[in-house]
Order: sequence, then structure tokens, then C-alpha cells
Amino acid sequence: MQSATVFNVQKFSLNDGPGIRTVVFLKGCPLRCTWCANPESQMRAPQLEWKNSACIGCGACLKAAPGAEAAVHANKRHVDVHSLAGDSNEGRAAVSACPTHALTCTGETKTVEEVLRVCLQDKPFYEDSGGGVTLSGGEALVWPEFCEELLGRLHEEGVDTCVETEAHVSPKVFRHMAPLFDHMLVDLKHVDANKIFAHTAGQANLMLDNLRWAIANHPDVLPRTPVIPGFNDTNQDARAMAVWLRDAGAIRVQLLPFHNFGENKYELLGMDYALRGAKNLRSENLEEYRQVFVDEGIQAFF
Repeated sequence: MQSATVFNVQKFSLNDGPGIRTVVFLKGCPLRCTWCANPESQMRAPQLEWKNSACIGCGACLKAAPGAEAAVHANKRHVDVHSLAGDSNEGRAAVSACPTHALTCTGETKTVEEVLRVCLQDKPFYEDSGGGVTLSGGEALVWPEFCEELLGRLHEEGVDTCVETEAHVSPKVFRHMAPLFDHMLVDLKHVDANKIFAHTAGQANLMLDNLRWAIANHPDVLPRTPVIPGFNDTNQDARAMAVWLRDAGAIRVQLLPFHNFGENKYELLGMDYALRGAKNLRSENLEEYRQVFVDEGIQAFF
């Protein structure tokens, strides 16, 4: 039986495919988007998080993990979250020793059977609403064997399936996995290769070629564009993406205005956040941006 690192299972989601859905978030992502709202999803393995406001500086975590390096913040000595794997013996010992739960682990290895059991708990809600299960991340498709087994079990139970993907995986994997989903939500971050590499460390051609193939071959593909300040938020950016979508045969796109809800997560992981302090974008302020897509024949909505 296949297993994968899961960092969250979110029930009663209304924004990740049709109907009421359970979203399974898998750890691991080939990209490093500057605006990433789930930085805990980037590493494939479980990892430690440290919360300053909960730490009392008692040093219990360091005593439990003598092999760990120490870090000091606000005069509090604690385990450096980068020095231990979250699922190592010392990592688990350090987490268990913390009396205030300031040190935690994000991500846990789960089997298909364990994830399936949770997903099927809400099967009546899927049936009543036309919903189902969505695989997300990170990038769910970096776990193709796990996803394939889970999708097969879900379909045996009559559960609708969906994926949220950046499509930054090999075409062989992408084309094998795509037919296993009833719906696909695929990112279109930009069409400018230089901008994509600078802001995501990704390869534009790989993502764009996979999305183009999906539009041509999958029965239900929804391209989605995260609108990010300083990256793709100008009307010129919108027009370039709209023309690309039209030429690829797409008729619609969902626009996802930037939000900074994940900013505090970077502190937990001891990571820098490139967009710290950036203001949230609101749909009512992006109407002109949306209209650019409409003018090019693309049904754009928030």
C-alpha cells in the first residue's frame, strides 16, 4: 500500500472544485513561489515548526535532542527547526518534550487506507452537493503512485475527484495522471519564462505545455491565475495570459487575488517571506484586469 506525507486534510471546502469537498494536502513541491501561502508544503518530508509566542525558553527540547543545533530568538534558546527532521527520533523527542507545544511537526506519513477512511466520512455530503475529494499541495502529482491508488479507491466508492496542480511535473506523469481526475484545476501563473523562473524557480515551458495538453485532452479543466503584486498584476500581464489561453483553446479562467494569510507560517519555519507587508488584492479592485481577459474572449471570474 502506498503512503505519502500529508500536512492537512480540510473538510467542507467550497473553493476547491464543485460541491462540498475534502481537500487532501500533500507535502512536496518543485517550485518556490515567492507568494506561497503554504510554505510548509514545499519540503517533501515532515518538518519542525517553532512558535515564538508559545515558547517559554525552558530548553526542554534541546535536552531531549542533544544532537540538535540551538537557535536563540528573543532570548529564548530552542531547537533550530532546520537542524532536525520532523520525523526523526530526536525530532519527535523534542516535540514531545515541549511543555507549551511551541515546537511542533508539520506533515505526517499516511497510507492510502488512512486517508481514504477520513475522506469517506463525508460521503453523504459529496452525494448531496455534487462534491468529492480534491488532491492538493504542495504539488500532489509529485506523489503519483500514492495518488493513483487513492483515486482508484475513491472511484470504487463512487466519489468524484479533482486535483489542484501547478503542472510542473514530467509530461509522462502528467498525461498518465490527468485521466484519473474528474476535474482539474491547473495554475497559469504567467507566460513569460523569465518572470516565472525569477519568481518560482520553475520552467515555463513545462507548465505551459502540460496545461495546453490538458485543455486539449481533458473534459473538465479550469485554468486558475493567482494575481500577484509585482509579478503578473498589470493589464499587460493579463493580456499576454488571455491571448495564450485563447490560442490554447481555453474559454475560461479563475482569478485568485493575492492574500497574505500565510505570512506568519514563514516565521514558524524560520523562513524569509519575499512579500512581507504586501497588501491583499481584492476582486473589486481588479475589475479592469478581469476585463482584459473578457475582451480577449476568455470568461474570467473570481
